[in-house]
Amino acid sequence: MKVRGAIDLAAIVSLREGSDDLTTWNQLTNVLLDAFGDLDNLSQSFLLVPHDDTCPVDKPQAQQAFQLIKTECPPFIFKRITDRVRKLIQQFIRNQKNQVRETHMNALVILFQCGVYIDVLYPNNLLTELCEFVGSIEPQMQDIFCKYLVWDPTTHALSAHIFKKHLDTFHRMIQIRLLMRSSSTSNISINADSVVMDVTRCLAMMYRLNERHRFVSFTDFYNDAVNDQLETKEDLSNYKDHKGFSFCDYAFILNPVVKADILKSESEYQMRHELQDAFFRALFQGVNSPYLVLEIRRDHLIEDALQQLEDKSIHDLKKQLRIQFVGEEGVDEGGVQKEFFQLMIRELFDSKYGMFVSNEESRLCWFNPQILAGDPDEDQRTLREFKLMGLLIGLAVYNGVILDLHFPLALYKKLMGKPTDLSDLMQLDPSLGHGLYQLLQQHDDDSASFDHHFQVDMKYYDLMKTIELKPNGGSIMMTNDTKHEFVNLYADFVLNTSITEPFEAFQLGFNLVCQDCAIKIFRPEELEQLICGSSDLDFEALEKSTVYDGGWTEDSPIIRHFWDIVHHFSYEEKKKLLFFATGSDRAPIGGLGKLQFVIAKNGGDSDRLPTAHTCYNVLLLCEYGSKEKLQDRLLTSISNAEGFGMI
Repeated sequence: MKVRGAIDLAAIVSLREGSDDLTTWNQLTNVLLDAFGDLDNLSQSFLLVPHDDTCPVDKPQAQQAFQLIKTECPPFIFKRITDRVRKLIQQFIRNQKNQVRETHMNALVILFQCGVYIDVLYPNNLLTELCEFVGSIEPQMQDIFCKYLVWDPTTHALSAHIFKKHLDTFHRMIQIRLLMRSSSTSNISINADSVVMDVTRCLAMMYRLNERHRFVSFTDFYNDAVNDQLETKEDLSNYKDHKGFSFCDYAFILNPVVKADILKSESEYQMRHELQDAFFRALFQGVNSPYLVLEIRRDHLIEDALQQLEDKSIHDLKKQLRIQFVGEEGVDEGGVQKEFFQLMIRELFDSKYGMFVSNEESRLCWFNPQILAGDPDEDQRTLREFKLMGLLIGLAVYNGVILDLHFPLALYKKLMGKPTDLSDLMQLDPSLGHGLYQLLQQHDDDSASFDHHFQVDMKYYDLMKTIELKPNGGSIMMTNDTKHEFVNLYADFVLNTSITEPFEAFQLGFNLVCQDCAIKIFRPEELEQLICGSSDLDFEALEKSTVYDGGWTEDSPIIRHFWDIVHHFSYEEKKKLLFFATGSDRAPIGGLGKLQFVIAKNGGDSDRLPTAHTCYNVLLLCEYGSKEKLQDRLLTSISNAEGFGMI
């Protein structure tokens, strides 16, 4: 039975056909205003018959009704409906948002079916008010509304196409709003723009649904306009002080380049704070180094790093890092620490320590589940080394150093507190992962037992050891009904329970530096990119962004020769050149175009080899007399680039 005040398409068609003068048009208007002027009435309008709990609203019917009103009724009717809806929304936002019920989500979905209402180019669209309303209600209600919004009644399923359509609408709204802002004289920060904030909250609702259903890539939530105009330091301040609106609280909208800039700003601020604090304390408490200084012997890397870092407080770890290799004169302006991290990572991954094992198929490393041998003293030292490894990675992130790590995404998920699953095992160990996946694809209609118990065999040094995946797993046969449980427990064993102690020590070290910083705004995929950079080396982008010093320009003959030589390098030679000039053979977040690379003149023609200030990404070249000589000198240098060369 239809609720009094509610309406449907048939009623509108009937009234429309009988309207031939102002009186009957007014009658239709009053009926429509009764429906659209009350949230309860509108929520009972355009309902599916028979009723569907998944989404009660007949969205195609609502769309047809709006089309009929817009095209076949006098314009004043549509205007009066729009004015009434706008008044209704503002009334609920101001006074009654706490009274919004689940059934009211029907009304919101109905309003979103009107193309004019959600056309961001239409001058009097209601989208801003609708977004304000949606953004003001409880997340639980938002999630119900979002599910209704992307439901496809023709397929009786959530629709990726409908989802993408609404996602694009929200993005366009922000882009147009910020475009209008940039062309005006307004000095209002985008962090204070109410429309941008409301739409961002709607995007958060969409993001939550996408995390459950994966309609689109997470990268589709990046908004170029926000990333181009965001004042990262202001946004970071709002985030850290919990005041005002911060996009860091809606980090899905920020791309990795902007996130890295925010993290860099935070690190630099913390380093300045620790520097000032160290000077202040030195006045009253004696000598106190303003830097985190590590004096390292090259032949005792692990021992020296462990001994010195274990004694450092959290405040010390937040100071700017300085590395001094014992017996060497190099002053660390960034280049020495890059070499230090490279040497430490290489040493800790060395098979003689046995901390990590490499999968031959994926060539990815994972924690060695057999590393703890049961000797308390030896195991304690091993866990200290895992803690050191995590601490080193945290220090590298904090000091902006890229590391050549070969971990699966599962590690970064675990560091961010995200669950792992079978897909992570498939990346780490493709044969095992795909074998378990194939197991899930097998069907046994008779529910007969598979040839598996809830246990796994693991080689423990030279012996095979049987591990139960659940209590009494050795006596429980896997069946068709329990195979998903078996696969989940197997993946969890490999990725989590078998390496609990080593990973917890590793995570403890990482969190000593990164727990209370803006690292939280990164997704696991982005954290991996932040730590490891990218192996995609676009030297065309590097050439476009390179700056020249010493009188050279991009048109100088030696510069033209240099790039011609480099573009003909093999991939390995390009990696060697990058390592020689910057201390890393990987591209930072955003690619090589973000590197701030400098080529400087280092005198006239000479037999001297090219040199580099790796701390500043500066390559120094003599003005060699020929292209052939430049190529010979360059190849000689990059082939012997091991170690930090002080100029």
